[in-house]
Amino acid sequence: MSRNLVALLQEGLPAEAVLTDPDVTSAYSHDMASFCEAGVPAAVVLPRTVGQVQHVMRTATELRVPVVPQGARTGLSGAANASDGCIVLSLVKMDRILEISPVDRTAVVEPGVVNATLSRAVAEYGLHYPPDPSSWETCTIGGNIGTASGGLCCVKYGVTAEYVLGLDVVLADGRLMSTGRRTAKGVAGYDLTRLFVGSEGSLGIVVRAVLALKPQPPQQLVLAAEFGSSRAACDAICAIMEGGHVPSLLELMDRTTVKAVNDLAHMGLPETTEALLLAAFDTPDPAADLAAVGALCEAAGATQVVPAEDAAESELLLQARRLALTALEAVKGTTMIDDVCVPRSKLAEMLDGVERIGEKYGLTIGVCAHAGDGNTHPTVCFDVADPDEGRRARESFDEIMALGLELGGTITGEHGIGVLKKEWLAREIGPVGVEMQRAVKAAFDPHSLLNPGKLF
Repeated sequence: MSRNLVALLQEGLPAEAVLTDPDVTSAYSHDMASFCEAGVPAAVVLPRTVGQVQHVMRTATELRVPVVPQGARTGLSGAANASDGCIVLSLVKMDRILEISPVDRTAVVEPGVVNATLSRAVAEYGLHYPPDPSSWETCTIGGNIGTASGGLCCVKYGVTAEYVLGLDVVLADGRLMSTGRRTAKGVAGYDLTRLFVGSEGSLGIVVRAVLALKPQPPQQLVLAAEFGSSRAACDAICAIMEGGHVPSLLELMDRTTVKAVNDLAHMGLPETTEALLLAAFDTPDPAADLAAVGALCEAAGATQVVPAEDAAESELLLQARRLALTALEAVKGTTMIDDVCVPRSKLAEMLDGVERIGEKYGLTIGVCAHAGDGNTHPTVCFDVADPDEGRRARESFDEIMALGLELGGTITGEHGIGVLKKEWLAREIGPVGVEMQRAVKAAFDPHSLLNPGKLF
């Protein structure tokens, strides 16, 4: 089967686009998630054209071989992990920006375009592509669409789903389908575009995307506020949002995360704080907005409020936040990164609960959060070589997700389900929800070839 598969793939692909050397293909077997099963692919293909993707899917359908779509493999849920004998379909070579329209405020891109590359390209036209995951320098637009990624600026600008206007998708049988629109408005038929956003490659292969753009905002300024407790920081967050302020960023790092960032990058962040809140504004008068928010932080109990004086200081603070997950991974060598989103009013209860869970299991659990959205990233640090510590890490991870659901939240705000959380998806959406999602999957992929074993 494997030999026949490779021969058929090579009929419609350049020789260099089909990889079979196990030493090479093993690098494509998994994303960045821990505790997620990964199989051994029969082949890795790197197409450059829509026609080549169609050929891969026709071959897969003919031979009934599963296909696992991949971007840059920066995901944190195992959604890009290979299954045994599959074709890994890596889309990183389809990396062209096809069009940027300042009048329509749209960009048309292939899935392998890196998020930061797109952001810099549209900035030359005075435009802005807001979704900015922490891995924005390496993650791809296709991967962002597959997991419905968020980022630091979600509190003001929203997530990837709000910027995807239309898609070209290769279906499981190789047919090409277009969804959505290029216009500012459009409600023709079911919103299939939104259906594909966040589907983790389980319904079709995105080969082209029409993305909405915004005018480039003014340079943002950042404020850092130190708090003696996470609850006081959460009180400040609630006061900021209740007061009608619209920050371009509202991020939280707990003491454990701040220390980890300092240990990794020697950034001189204040390790005496229990919680560090970063707020930013990209308004015409950001200093005035920061002053108003700083006053709210002080009223909530901030021990120190320090507004950045310029863009360079602001960028240094943002870099500290972007390093958070990398820094926590360095604490013990391995992490399990939760992605629980709760109502903002429940954020303090979530953070207090995570602290109790860490104490219960004797583990280091750092928390960074897109606080303006209530989207927390409790990160369990553990030694993978210690079986007991690994067991406790998994149990604590599950308790954190259970806590999020108890507080009226969701098990994932932006990282997706993949392998890591599929049993929890069933708990969140219930048996009827699972039944309907399986029916949608069957309509698009009747032989269950696309990313099998993910989601449910």
